[in-house]
Order: sequence, then structure tokens, then C-alpha cells
Amino acid sequence: MAKKLFEKAGLIGTLGSQTSRPNAADSLGQEPRPKTAPGAMMQFIGQQSAAVREVEELREKLRTFDGAAVVRSIDPNQIQSSRWSNRHESSYTDQEFAQLKEEIRSAGGNVQPIKIRPLQRPEVLNGSTPDAASRYELVYGHRRHRACLELGLPVLALIEEMSDQDLFQQMDRENRARKNLSPWEQGCMYRKALDEGLYPSLRKLAEAVGVDVSLASRSVALSKLPAEVIQAFPSPNDIQYRWVKDLTDLVQKDPDRIQARAREIAMLSPKPAARQVMNLLMTDQAAEEVLNRSTPQPVELVVNGHVVARVLERQPGHVSVDIDGVTLAPQQKSDLVKVLESFLTSL
Repeated sequence: MAKKLFEKAGLIGTLGSQTSRPNAADSLGQEPRPKTAPGAMMQFIGQQSAAVREVEELREKLRTFDGAAVVRSIDPNQIQSSRWSNRHESSYTDQEFAQLKEEIRSAGGNVQPIKIRPLQRPEVLNGSTPDAASRYELVYGHRRHRACLELGLPVLALIEEMSDQDLFQQMDRENRARKNLSPWEQGCMYRKALDEGLYPSLRKLAEAVGVDVSLASRSVALSKLPAEVIQAFPSPNDIQYRWVKDLTDLVQKDPDRIQARAREIAMLSPKPAARQVMNLLMTDQAAEEVLNRSTPQPVELVVNGHVVARVLERQPGHVSVDIDGVTLAPQQKSDLVKVLESFLTSL
């Protein structure tokens, strides 16, 4: 018993000598270690409570980002146009696109992100294979993407996995919320979706994208008009919904005549406005007057009372010379070429 009491006394003396020395943590300004087990436990619980509170605060901040898509700055060359791309090339040359491009240039990039989806592999679009560097497909934002591409700027983009139907619906709704597609662009988009079996019927397509089925029907009918009729207008985007039925009826009634007239209108220079083109296609008398008045007349070259040649300017910058009833020897052909060279050089 005495021996045990002695050992305990020695242990207490040792502990006392240790606590009497300065604590390294105290000298560094850190929180001193507790001297008792209950004190250590209280200190541990306090530290744990602070850590738990910090974790909860971080979790609360993260909840505000639930469902948020990833936004990244991406090289526009890595993004290829969608297979459902619906913008006509004239949409990238008008004044509105020029203004959008200038806004993006002055801001150093697109403030409003486009949306893209990852590609497993580059797809073949419009008969051509895109650059192997393509890693994404556009969902919407074709004009913003084109502007950044032409300006050599990175494009801000939301990245999201989605199906073809989701892509199609989001693209259509986004376009209608921003710069609405022309009837022609809308019709080409809907027709392609139907031809490739993305939707079983026009009604199902219209329900999916939230448009009136009659409007979708007129758009598709427009996209099916002969190319000659479309090319008669300054741009396909100029054709209005209210003209579609009349144009369709004209083509069904006499397709050969209306296509021949459309080809004549397309040759006019300058090209008439869309409203006038519609009148020319619809009204025989108006068309004859305009076409006859606009048909270029040749300048005839008369020698010894006979017309031997005609000079015709078919349209500005395109002149042809027709020589009738004359057979030229090789040297005469050479002389004629020299005369023409001399004339053209003097212009």
C-alpha cells in the first residue's frame, strides 16, 4: 500500500512539474490544451459544433445552385451547327445581325450564353463533315455563335445533355422568344423534323413545341414550294404567312406557267421587293407589263443594210455579242480577239 501511494505521489509530482513549464501552444497565442478530460471533451464538442455550422452554411449556399447548368467559355470552333439548324444565310447578313455582332464585340463576348450539348462524335451535316475538333452541337444561339466565330472570341455556353426532341423543342422556343424565325425558316425546320421521323405527325410536332397546328401547316407548305418560286423573292425570309395559300394554289393550278414566270422575275435587275414579286406572280397583266418593260433590248450592228451582230446587256455587268451569218478564218478570229482585248483594256 505504501509503495502504491508513493508511485501515485511521484506521478502527481511529475504532472505538476510538466504543467508548471510554459506551454508551447500558449507561447504561440493558440488556445491552450485543457488540463482535464472533461475540459478536453468540451473543447472537442465546441470545435465540432463550429465545423457543423460551417458545413450547414456551405450546404445552404450550394442549394441555390441546384439544377444549374454548367457555363463555360468555349472556342466556337469546337461547336458545330445543329442538324436542325433553321437560320437562312441571309439572317447572318442583315442589319440586325450586324448590330448584334457589334454589341458582342464591344462587350468582349456574348453576355447571354448560348446552349450546347456534348457530341459523342462529329456528325455529318448538310452533306459535309465538320472539323474533327467539334465537341459540341448547338441547341440554340446560332447567331451569337456565328458572331463570336467571326470576331474570333470565345463563346459563353451552357452545357446540357439532352435528346433530339428536347434539343428541337428548346431551339424552337428560344428562337420564338428572341428573333422569331421567318415562315420559310420555320417551315424548313418542321419539314426536316417530320421527314426524319422526329415526330410521327405535324399535330404531334405542333403540340410539342406549343404552336398552332394551322400555322405549322402553312410553314411546311411554304417549304414545299418549287425552288423557282422561292428564288423569285429577294430572300426566302421575305415571304409572309398570308401569301402561302395563294402561292400554293397558283402552283397547283398551273405549275409550269408559274415556275416560268418566277424564273423571269428572278432575272430582273434590280430585283423587285417581295410585295411586288407577289403581285407579279398573282396578276397576269401586271406581270406582262413589268416583264416586257424590264426585258433588255439588244443593240444591233447593221452592215450594208443587214443586221450582222447584236450586243445585249442581259443584266448589269454581263454583256454578250452575237454575230450572225459570218464565217471567220483563223486569222480573222485572232484579229477579233485582239480588238476585244484592246477595247476591254481601255475600260
